Amino acid sequence: MAALDEHLLRDLTPQVLGAVVRRFGDFAASEDAVQEALLAAATQWPASGLPDNPRGWLIQVAARRMIDHIRSESARRQRETAVMNEPVSSLNPLPAPEPDKSEAMDHDDTLMLLFMSCHPSLTPSSAIAVTLRAVGGLTTAEIARAFLVPEPTMAQRISRAKQIIQASGVPFEMPERAERQERLAAVLHVLYLMFNEGYSSSSGQTLQRTDLSNEAIRLTRAVHHLLPEEGEVAGLLALMLLTDARRIARTGAAGELIPLDEQDRSTWDRQAIAEGTNLVTSSLSTGTVGAYQLQAAIAAVHDEASSVDDTDWPQILALYGLLKRMDPSPMVALNYAIAAAMVHGPDAGLKLLDALATDDRMAGHYRLDAVRGHLLERAGRRAQAIECYQAAARRTMSIPERDYLIGKAARLAATPAAGD
Repeated sequence: MAALDEHLLRDLTPQVLGAVVRRFGDFAASEDAVQEALLAAATQWPASGLPDNPRGWLIQVAARRMIDHIRSESARRQRETAVMNEPVSSLNPLPAPEPDKSEAMDHDDTLMLLFMSCHPSLTPSSAIAVTLRAVGGLTTAEIARAFLVPEPTMAQRISRAKQIIQASGVPFEMPERAERQERLAAVLHVLYLMFNEGYSSSSGQTLQRTDLSNEAIRLTRAVHHLLPEEGEVAGLLALMLLTDARRIARTGAAGELIPLDEQDRSTWDRQAIAEGTNLVTSSLSTGTVGAYQLQAAIAAVHDEASSVDDTDWPQILALYGLLKRMDPSPMVALNYAIAAAMVHGPDAGLKLLDALATDDRMAGHYRLDAVRGHLLERAGRRAQAIECYQAAARRTMSIPERDYLIGKAARLAATPAAGD
């Protein structure tokens, strides 16, 4: 299938799933039916051409699959209860849904799916995982890497979450305002992880999945429109815009990774930077400050610097200090160590990395080796830096990142040491 159609299917999946789940109420079965509809589209569209209403086509096919599923389940229950003479209501055929014609309906279905997947019966981590599958379209392996857990553990978590949702009896619909507030933290974390996977893919041939990061931005805009007074929603949208503004500069002509300190800043999206800066500035003045607002403030400091040498690293270190107290996650601690090294020298950062290495969640993570290699290189400890770059290259599943790390090690090995 053409790349355009593949991207179209990716964009339509959460909209179609939202419509099917809203009608039939069975989350797991609806997800299976939508996957069958996507397979049918991938098989039929290349030969028959793109339908006039792709979304309506997919909903119709998924609905038919759901009707077949319900009939099959009804027949099975009839057979099981026949000996008990228990009456089972018959299922009348349901008409295929009419295609929705308004763009707003498409957006509402996806937004509804986002909020209802962050189910009140689930723990926050389980809600986020199942929503990343349903709305983000991430694989179980990608979600596991985002949570720093083994893939089988994540697969079990998602399976249990679907079972809990199905057994809860909570209706599949956009929750009322009070309940939206209760689910908001999980919703924002889902969008944050979606964007991160799109902006810097954890595996594969390409560094970025722009369809995923663009969808995360679109949905965050929709949540911001729904809850304009929420500072953390504005903060997350600002963070995405300020980060995505550098997207074009992150890769070279061959798709290779270009690190922040080597990027052509004239190619950064100044309109996105201005919008993001305005959003975070306004949100910081509203009262309580959250983790997304602090991350957006850090991104704004990077974006406002005309060159890497002009970056206000003391301000970034101070902001990471606040963020570390608010969110003591290993990735925040890793970024704090980088900022500390930029302000106080590489040895200060390396000392912080030594403490972080005892965190089981970071054991064997390529980013810890990559950052250590960078700081060792800055400290002039070339042999150790090369070892760390090579270790990081072996552990990452992203081909562009692997190639970049291998290149760093090779260039460092080929460069004569001072005094040679």
